[in-house]
Amino acid sequence: MIMDAGQVLFIYSRLILGALAAFFAIVLWSKTRDTAWMLMAIAAIVMYIEIVYSILELLGIFAGSILLIGSVPLPAILLPALRMIFCIAGFSVMAIRVYRQQK
Repeated sequence: MIMDAGQVLFIYSRLILGALAAFFAIVLWSKTRDTAWMLMAIAAIVMYIEIVYSILELLGIFAGSILLIGSVPLPAILLPALRMIFCIAGFSVMAIRVYRQQK
């Protein structure tokens, strides 16, 4: 598979920026035990897993996934959903905390 410069830049930028986000999420996770921040850190880690999976799929490594729902691979459904679930949970914990402090 021959890739042009745009595809290479796309892959490298996603991998590098995603790795930085996951790294800082892990650093934050080790420094805080705040539930909201931990959920956001998990969301960042799941995002990086999603990035790696999508790039491996783009390169043809996961082209014939065994786990399909219809014609869509199960990880392609689960990973974005998990990321959003953890973000929603983190925002909800923080919103509940702020709401309780205002009372």
